[in-house]
Amino acid sequence: MQVFMLGFQLSGVLNLKAVHETNVYAVTTGCSKQRLPHVLTVAGSDSGAGAGIQADLKACAARGVYCSTVVTAVTAQNTVGVQGVNIVPERFVSEQLQSVLSDMNVDVVKTGMLPTVGIVKALYDRLKQYPVQALVVDPVMVSTSGDVLAGPSVLDTFRDQLLPMADIATPNLKEASALLGGIRLQTVSDMRSAAKSIHNNMGPRNVLIKGGDLPASSDAVDIFFDGVEFYELRSSRIQTRNSHGTGCTLASCIAAELAKGSQMLPAVRVAKHYVETALDYSKDILIGNGLQGPFDHLCKLKRNIRNSSKPQRFDPDDLLLYAVTDSRMNNKWGRSITDSVRAAIEGGATIVQLREKDIETSNFLEAAKKSLEVCRSHGVPLLINDRIDIALACDADGVHVGQSDMPVHVARSLLGPEKIIGVSCKTPEQAHQAWVNGADYIGSGGVYSTNTKANNITIGLDGLKTVCLASKLPVVAIGGIGPSNVRAVMELGLENLKGVAVVSALFDRECIASEAQNLHTLVSETMKATSVFHD
Repeated sequence: MQVFMLGFQLSGVLNLKAVHETNVYAVTTGCSKQRLPHVLTVAGSDSGAGAGIQADLKACAARGVYCSTVVTAVTAQNTVGVQGVNIVPERFVSEQLQSVLSDMNVDVVKTGMLPTVGIVKALYDRLKQYPVQALVVDPVMVSTSGDVLAGPSVLDTFRDQLLPMADIATPNLKEASALLGGIRLQTVSDMRSAAKSIHNNMGPRNVLIKGGDLPASSDAVDIFFDGVEFYELRSSRIQTRNSHGTGCTLASCIAAELAKGSQMLPAVRVAKHYVETALDYSKDILIGNGLQGPFDHLCKLKRNIRNSSKPQRFDPDDLLLYAVTDSRMNNKWGRSITDSVRAAIEGGATIVQLREKDIETSNFLEAAKKSLEVCRSHGVPLLINDRIDIALACDADGVHVGQSDMPVHVARSLLGPEKIIGVSCKTPEQAHQAWVNGADYIGSGGVYSTNTKANNITIGLDGLKTVCLASKLPVVAIGGIGPSNVRAVMELGLENLKGVAVVSALFDRECIASEAQNLHTLVSETMKATSVFHD
């Protein structure tokens, strides 16, 4: 079993800034035709989708970079090994290269499996014709399972033509040994010597020797050499069978970061951290019956399994009794966030929003995860107020944002199409913009004055009615709503007014469950009576 390293912290939170910058790259510019970073991968196809072209595509997508492909070979392989290889004719490889490079403004080319001398030469010729910003060479010659993917005749062409063009070469221990005539690499010192020899004798501007297979090492060590300095990239190892495609992925991620404008060493560091994070996330998934399985580049497969019973899409009827937690009230009554959520749901809350302003991020994340378990067990959606990093890290069902928070269209680009996004609106113009930007619902208010938000302008029942009539989205009323006035709100009888959002009327009370039950009954009965009256 292979072991790989881990340098990992709260990836969903810590990587948010990079993800956000990537996704708004073209959104925040005034130009509608802004170019996107573009990587071309020239590699073999893996039918098991763990390595090769498929890994390159997934890695670039995860890093927010467009990836085009030139297929050099089609393999029949799975988690057991490679059962067959069908090499693409050299002329057709050259034709693929011509098609992409002549048209698509490629920033970085990344190579993987180049199985014949003719294919290496075809790539060399096309890169001379169409120079790119950077060339990342991952000299794939032998699969991790031991299957030969490129014969010895390719080595000389690599050394003479391709490596001198490379901005970085990323061999593993076996590949570095093959390039250097079969010398054994067993220590970090050997790796340093190999990196220097490849750099000095074969010409790549940078060399990264991947040490995942280094024997007798308590750490996982990669050696980066830029021609002047050596850098040891160390981290602890993690035990996993799901390591198929790590080399392809690492090289593709380096290429993606270079395409976004990164310098070489920072690109290598980001790529290494990304691979380690994905490995750690995927260490207990099971795909295939062999000794080496693939990992999840997008870090989403487990949540799809874990949350298969959650609501599959937004239902406006979930807005009936919308419970919004408050940290000050939780502290006042000595309740945990999770206990408050559980009590509200047991009383009849149909959707829950965690609005916790006075709590450390790590504590908030832990509470959100526990609250999500409670919500999922009852089939109730859980939203996070404003904190998209928390929503991503705990895989909440969505977020609610205000007018001064992250724009809805940016939140949507980060969360994806399946998540619920609500936005606070006081005017018809804001309601229309929420619809244009892709929100699922709006929260309109404050209807009445409230002490949960400072300087909150009230819009009254007339303002609520105006917003509802203008909105193409379902509406939940919010602000100072409780048992004494909830009937007046719902008696407006507006078709898209689906419920009320409450804070103090639930969480600043001795018994949350009984208050929720009472409010649920009042809202339901009023809606039913209003519906009968209008019929």
